[in-house]
Amino acid sequence: MNYDDFDNDNIFGKGEENAAYARYFVGKAYLSQLTSAGAKPFVANVTFEPRCRNNWHIHKAKSGGGQLLLCVAGSGWYQEWGKPARSLNAGDVVEIPAGTKHWHGAKKNSWFSHIALSLVGEDTSDEWAEPVFDEEYDRLDD
Repeated sequence: MNYDDFDNDNIFGKGEENAAYARYFVGKAYLSQLTSAGAKPFVANVTFEPRCRNNWHIHKAKSGGGQLLLCVAGSGWYQEWGKPARSLNAGDVVEIPAGTKHWHGAKKNSWFSHIALSLVGEDTSDEWAEPVFDEEYDRLDD
């Protein structure tokens, strides 16, 4: 998907480059914050340039927690540790239970945006792990 078509579909906007978390991404990601920083739940539109993906990570919680992804534009991937990658398109929903190691990002030839909702829980935190290396990512079929 070319950027102009993607931008027309991305109703919440690309936002600003997500420099604060750049070390946890391969490629550039952008953040359009939809709630205030301390809001419960925190909600943001995350946009990935083609080939961009975040590192493997876990949303931890003593109880509750996890993350919900609402795909809004473009095409991307979601993968849980030890499972095949799932293709994502606008309208798809991904429920990520707390404690699930996973990653998500854009396909090779498409921009991708999803709304990320950090679900309310007790003693929540994020644990960032290794990147999704090119060798692994390049095996995925667009």
